[in-house]
Amino acid sequence: MRGVSLRLRNVQLLEGLDFTVAPGEVLAILGPNGAGKSTLLRVLTGEWPATTGEVIFNARPIAQWKAEDRARSLAVLPQGTNLDFPFTVAEVVMLGRTPHRSGQVRDLAIVAEALAAVDASHLRERVYTQLSGGEKQRVQLARVLAQIWEDNGGQPRFLILDEPTASFDLAHQQLTLDLVRTLAGQGFGVVMVLHDLNMAARCATRMLLLSCGRAMEYGPPLQVLTPDNIRKVFGVAAVVQSNPLTGNPLVIT
Repeated sequence: MRGVSLRLRNVQLLEGLDFTVAPGEVLAILGPNGAGKSTLLRVLTGEWPATTGEVIFNARPIAQWKAEDRARSLAVLPQGTNLDFPFTVAEVVMLGRTPHRSGQVRDLAIVAEALAAVDASHLRERVYTQLSGGEKQRVQLARVLAQIWEDNGGQPRFLILDEPTASFDLAHQQLTLDLVRTLAGQGFGVVMVLHDLNMAARCATRMLLLSCGRAMEYGPPLQVLTPDNIRKVFGVAAVVQSNPLTGNPLVIT
């Protein structure tokens, strides 16, 4: 994002945002409710055009990409996905292969690999509408993983996740964060919106702290997660210590 602002119906939703996400990085977007986090993702992914500034994706303005070409390198998991048809889990994950022409045999193999990555192989033949909320979210995560599972002609691949762990139990929260770190280690760029500051600190290489659509702080976790920043943005007193297991910031409120 280069100098991105967004104004809708005379309301300033985003203002002057500048940041970069490179392959191998994990950017956590943090902020209170109404800070503009989901709005930022809509602009970042090209769903909404910026009022001013520009979004550059793989060296070109994002608006210049054809939707199918962009989808081979950029996958987005929204907060909630409405799907009321009685598809099997495997059929839902197969939707992620829509932009590709890799053939059914390869696509089925990728579906299996993506389900295994999110610990959902046992759900493969279940009807999606009969799953719990957390199970549905894991299936949707597998779908977006399947979308960008394979190399796309050397183009960097990016994964955009809006509150990906909100419906998960503790084990699957940890699995998801470990998966994000693994993907970054393989060269994926990841952008995540998270409410839990300590979860974000476990996997983010950089953080963007938003308040009222503006960047209050942008940088590595140690720079962003300070008692002063937390007080200013969230309005709570906090102590920040070093996590004895990871060395990352540990926020205590």
